[in-house]
Amino acid sequence: MKIGLVSDTHGDVKAWRDALEIFKDCDYILHAGDHLYHGAFNPILPTYAPKELADLMNHCEIPILHARGNCDSEVDQLALNDPILSSYLFARIDGWNFLVIHGDAYEDEELVELGKRYRAHLLLRGHTHVRGIWRHDPLMVCNPGSPSLPKGDEVPSVALFEDGVVRLINLITGEELQSEALPPS
Repeated sequence: MKIGLVSDTHGDVKAWRDALEIFKDCDYILHAGDHLYHGAFNPILPTYAPKELADLMNHCEIPILHARGNCDSEVDQLALNDPILSSYLFARIDGWNFLVIHGDAYEDEELVELGKRYRAHLLLRGHTHVRGIWRHDPLMVCNPGSPSLPKGDEVPSVALFEDGVVRLINLITGEELQSEALPPS
């Protein structure tokens, strides 16, 4: 089972296409919010095409499970076929528990406690656009960064989950930036 992990696409159609190249053999994609709208504090990129991105997401052959980001609205939901307005998503896939939440309304410690309360193996969060993997045994927290508007070192990124291992991937080069293994489920 291989799962693509992404957040903060912010209407960037090129970033989504690049992410799909990384996700091409995934069974599912988990999206932690901020799908279409660029956000009031973000620049509008030349590749900003929210309607086109919505069409690509609507016709994606890989099932996408979504959580709501702080930039997602009812208008965005009108453009997307899948539900995107849930504050969080809990999914059990192939024996692994995933909690997907944008994270804007929580402090880091609160997210860890929430993940542990749900007995999640992996908590996928977004919002900061800063990628990383953090262990809070037995929970792992992953922020895949942003494929469109990365912060920190400015490297666009996504993540992959496969066989209990989370890998952060540079969207430009395809190289692995960081990886961590979860304890067996």
